[in-house]
Amino acid sequence: MRLSRYFLPVLKENPSEAQIVSHRLMLRAGMIKQAAAGIYSWLPLGFKVLRKLENIVHEEQARAGHIAIQMPILQSADLWRESGRYDDYGQEMLRMQDRHGRDMLYTPTAEELVTDIFRGHVSSYKDLPLTLYQIQWKFRDEIRPRFGVMRGREFYMKDGYNFDLNKEDALHAYNRHLVSYLRTYERMGLQAIPMRADSGPIGGDDTHEFLVLADTGESEVFYDSAVTDLTFGDRQIDYDNREQCQAILEEFTSKYARTDETHDEALFNEIPEERRRVARGIEVGQIFYFGTKYSEAMGATVQGPDGKPVPVHMGSHGIGVSRLIGAIIEASHDDKGIIWPEGVTPFHCGIVNLKQGDDEADAACDKIYGALTALGLEPLYDDRNERAGGKFATMDLIGLPWRITVGPRGLKNGVVELTCRRTGESEELSPEAAVTKVAEIYEQTV
Repeated sequence: MRLSRYFLPVLKENPSEAQIVSHRLMLRAGMIKQAAAGIYSWLPLGFKVLRKLENIVHEEQARAGHIAIQMPILQSADLWRESGRYDDYGQEMLRMQDRHGRDMLYTPTAEELVTDIFRGHVSSYKDLPLTLYQIQWKFRDEIRPRFGVMRGREFYMKDGYNFDLNKEDALHAYNRHLVSYLRTYERMGLQAIPMRADSGPIGGDDTHEFLVLADTGESEVFYDSAVTDLTFGDRQIDYDNREQCQAILEEFTSKYARTDETHDEALFNEIPEERRRVARGIEVGQIFYFGTKYSEAMGATVQGPDGKPVPVHMGSHGIGVSRLIGAIIEASHDDKGIIWPEGVTPFHCGIVNLKQGDDEADAACDKIYGALTALGLEPLYDDRNERAGGKFATMDLIGLPWRITVGPRGLKNGVVELTCRRTGESEELSPEAAVTKVAEIYEQTV
C-alpha cells in the first residue's frame, strides 16, 4: 500500500478523552473513531489488525478440531427464558422489541442460541464430541464504558461451545481449549497467564481467565512469579491425546495464579516471599466448564450407548478479539507510539523515501516495494511529499516492526537503512539484502 493512497487519519496531539495508552495510541494512529459511548468505527489500520487477530484465532481453532459457524447478533428472548437467564442477566443486556412486540436482545453471549442449534440437529452420542464456535460482534451495556476498546459496549469476540457425553470428555475439551489459547496468544506476541477465576453469569465451577499483565488492567491479580517463565513455544500437540493436554494444563496452572475474586491469602503465603507478586491484569479470554446447566434446562439430550437420553455436558470458551488489540498495545509501546509484534502487524515493513521526486530514490523505493510484494509481504510505502521527520514520526506512531529508509546519500554507496522499531537499531544493507532479511524474519513467525 502507498501511503498517498491510504486512509490514515493520524493525530499529532493526545486526545483529551483517552485515559490509557492503548486508547490514546489507537485514536492517534487513526485506528478507530468513536461513534457513541463505548462504540467505535474501525478505520483501515485498526480493521487490518482486527482481521490479523481473527485469522490467528481461526487457524488455532481449526488446529484444535473446532468448527466455525455464524450466529445472529439479535436473539429471541424466549431462549433465554428457557435457560432462566433472561431476568437474571441484569442491565448489561440490551433488550428490545421488534415491530410485532416480540422480545429480542442484542447478543452478549450465545450459550442458549448454540444449545438450540445443537438440540435441533444432534440426537446420538455417536455425533459427539462436537465443538462449535463463532467470531461475532457482541454488546454489553456497560454502566461506564471507558478505556477505548478495552471496556467498550460493542466488542468483537470469539465464543466457542463444546458438547460432550460426560464430564470426563468435557474436561478434555476444557484442556484442549486451554492449550489452543496458549498457542493463540503466543502467536500474537503476548504472554497471557491462565488464572483461576470466578464464573460470573455464565455459571460452572471450573474456569480460568487468561490475563496479560499491565498497569492499566481492570483486575487485581496474585501470582507466583515462576508462571511468567513458562512458554508454550513451538511444541507440537496432538489435541486428541488426553494425557498430553492434561499435562500442559497442569504445567501452566499448577503455580499459584488467581484473580482477586478467587484469591486465597493462605495459599498465596505458602509461596516463597521473593516470588509473590501482586499486579494488575487485562482479561483477554476465559474458558468454562458448566456441565449440564443449559442442556438440562433446554432439553439438549442425546441417546446414550444404552439407548437412554442423557443431557450433554457443555463448556464455553471466549477470546476478546477486539480487546486484544488494546492489550497488545498496553504491553508493547514506547513514548513514540505502538510497537507491533511481527505476528499481528498491519503491514510487514515501512518504506520511507527521504527525497520524494528524486528519480533514483523513487526508483529504488518502487523496486523494494515490488520485491517485498512479490514475496507475499505487505509493505507500507510512505511516498508522500512530506519532511523526513514527519514520515519517521508517522512510522513510529503506527508501530510497524521494520522500516527501510531510502535516500540519495545512501544510494550513492549502494545501501539503504533497515531499522528495528522495538530496539531502534539500524544497519546499512544493499536494497536486495534488506528485502531478504525482512523476508527471513517473517518466515520465522509463520
